[in-house]
Amino acid sequence: MSIETSRIGRKCERAVVTAYQELREVGQPDMQAFAACTTLYRIHHPESSVKEARRLVAEWIDHHVVRQAHGQTPGCDC
Repeated sequence: MSIETSRIGRKCERAVVTAYQELREVGQPDMQAFAACTTLYRIHHPESSVKEARRLVAEWIDHHVVRQAHGQTPGCDC
């Protein structure tokens, strides 16, 4: 399940994807890992609403983990 995250340019995106993968690898259910990653994103971006954080985290997980796609994703500039 683990993907190479070094190719992810944004620091927060890389942190979120890495955290999600590691939580899933140690047996955390999908929704708990997703919720933890949403919280992680909001710690780095407190200006983001919960809705926006959930959308970005879902897009990043879908892009990098589910589809294992390459290329740019929507998100912040960090």
